[in-house]
Amino acid sequence: QVQLVESGGGLVQAGGSLRLSCAVSGRTDSSYAMAWFRQAPGKEREFVAGIRGFTWSGERTSYADSVKGRFTISRDNGKNMVYLQMNSLKPEETALCYCARRPSPLVATRTNEFGYWGQGTQVTVSS
Repeated sequence: QVQLVESGGGLVQAGGSLRLSCAVSGRTDSSYAMAWFRQAPGKEREFVAGIRGFTWSGERTSYADSVKGRFTISRDNGKNMVYLQMNSLKPEETALCYCARRPSPLVATRTNEFGYWGQGTQVTVSS
């Protein structure tokens, strides 16, 4: 019904930047909230950033404390794309990054609040 495909991951030196992209296909709808999660080796999947549905009047974006000021989530509804600009990357942020969508315009931070997931794109930050 809905497919999410991430891209843009790769190898980057500490302090460098990457821009992740998530292409949404199927029943695209800008009214649904989107988010990025990441899962480091041996760790649980954690929330990184979220963005509200277009028509929702609540908070527009939400970020994990650890990435505030360095990461920016955005969306291009005309292209059915969601992006995550990641700056000043740290080695401990090496992780498999996932794009997710939930059937609500509200931003959420829990994995079980999202029904659609991409396959992930690997981000590796070297020291």
